[in-house]
Amino acid sequence: MDDIEIINQVLQGDQQSFEELIKRYQHFVFTIALRYSRNREDAEEIAQDVFVKAYRSLADFRRDAKFSTWLCTIAMNTTKTFLRKVKPRMDPLDPATVHAQHTGYGANPTEKRSTQLLVNHVIGLLSADDATIITLFYKAEQSIEEIGVIMGLTANAAKVKLHRARLRLKEKLELYFADEIKEILN
Repeated sequence: MDDIEIINQVLQGDQQSFEELIKRYQHFVFTIALRYSRNREDAEEIAQDVFVKAYRSLADFRRDAKFSTWLCTIAMNTTKTFLRKVKPRMDPLDPATVHAQHTGYGANPTEKRSTQLLVNHVIGLLSADDATIITLFYKAEQSIEEIGVIMGLTANAAKVKLHRARLRLKEKLELYFADEIKEILN
């Protein structure tokens, strides 16, 4: 069943069907919230708020964009509002600390997981906007146009921001994890 069919069921009174949308998108929403808040407890609270808002506003979903795009917009707005109200409890990740935690990547038997962990940590070193656009494009598989809608940008501006975020990601990878990258590539 696709998202629109589930939405139609919910709007016709089958409230239990909304659980399927939560299952499909809970990781997606949590990832967005965590990228900005950098705090697991806050991200869980934000994700819960996002789904409550989405449920209450489901009748307002116009279907001119994908449901995931609409939900992502709610997630980003809810996260930004939350962060304005609550002082962040964590400092941004310190590159030296992250580097120290990840020596010996080659010793890990699951190289794919090691690579994912490395990239996730480096994404955590980026600004919130850079991390979000990288996450939306690569993990959430949103198109440039959808990212533009979510972030309030034109498609061209989103494309430029993605390009610049990729460059900054590459710089951070090369700067902090040169040895690990060599190990992974060998």
